[in-house]
Amino acid sequence: MTTGVREITQPVELQLPSGALNPAAVGWTRTPLHGTDRVGRVARRWGRAKRWEYWALLTPTHVVGMTISSLDYAGLTQVWVLDRATGEEIDAVVVAPLAVGTRLPGTLGRGPASASSRRIALRFDEQADGTRLRARTDRVRLDVVAALPAERQRLGVVVPWDAREFQYTVKDIGRPAAGRLQVDGVTHHITAGSWAVLDHGRGYWPRELAWNWGFGAGVAGGAEVALQLGGRWTDGTGSTENAVLVDGRLHRLHEDLSWSWTPGAWTDPWNVRGASADLTFTPFHDRVSLTDLRVVRSSTHQCFGHWSGWVTLDDGSRLTLDGLLGSAEDVEQRW
Repeated sequence: MTTGVREITQPVELQLPSGALNPAAVGWTRTPLHGTDRVGRVARRWGRAKRWEYWALLTPTHVVGMTISSLDYAGLTQVWVLDRATGEEIDAVVVAPLAVGTRLPGTLGRGPASASSRRIALRFDEQADGTRLRARTDRVRLDVVAALPAERQRLGVVVPWDAREFQYTVKDIGRPAAGRLQVDGVTHHITAGSWAVLDHGRGYWPRELAWNWGFGAGVAGGAEVALQLGGRWTDGTGSTENAVLVDGRLHRLHEDLSWSWTPGAWTDPWNVRGASADLTFTPFHDRVSLTDLRVVRSSTHQCFGHWSGWVTLDDGSRLTLDGLLGSAEDVEQRW
């Protein structure tokens, strides 16, 4: 289904003073324009506000995932590292009641995000040349800058389930990354060919929901390309989060794409298809996270691998992709 949500070009508040969704905020942007300071500050909606910053870092040798989040009743902080050569995973997770020790800016870019405990310290700072990402656990040290060139575009989307439940997301994909990663005392220098992606979220979620998310980056047709794909959670809302970035310019895929994969065979190829795209994802690793505490339940298969196929650009031409390093995930969440 082709969607017709409008492009927003001026700053707008996500919520009305009452806490309800601002109808003028529904749409998409090429740069962050939504004010989200009210998320989590409406007392009668306590427990439903979800705020997070998730950064993924992909290098020729490692994959790193970093999360700072507040679910109102708890804060989750996580640093996960995959050694691509050995397949070894290092996972450090802290769940803090009432998100104690977690600091998130009300609106993207208006201050640092941080979380600190005896097991994990994470901090994301905006600076002149990009975003500085720092992490510390008992086995991992990371200090990386995800560069943000001046004219680079970033996809922002509001997904409106209804006036009380809605989400603002920024998918900031394919950011060139440089710095260093230290694992068990061994330093790995992060240089050309490494990149980062941000999933920024602010909103009020339904009790249960499932989603797919995919991203990738690399070179295609002599251009730097980054891919952003989403599915299931936006169905029926009129909003989508599908796009491709070519040399920093955003090309929207204005339709719901169809995802298919084989449950239980997570490293078999996945397919994402529609009139504007025909893509195959071939995983080399499945990151599994399963939680069942009755009140809170989560099932996540986040696979890492390579994207190939084609997407349609704004001028109607097709861009062929071959071997973009990235991820595809299937998540079912009760929270």
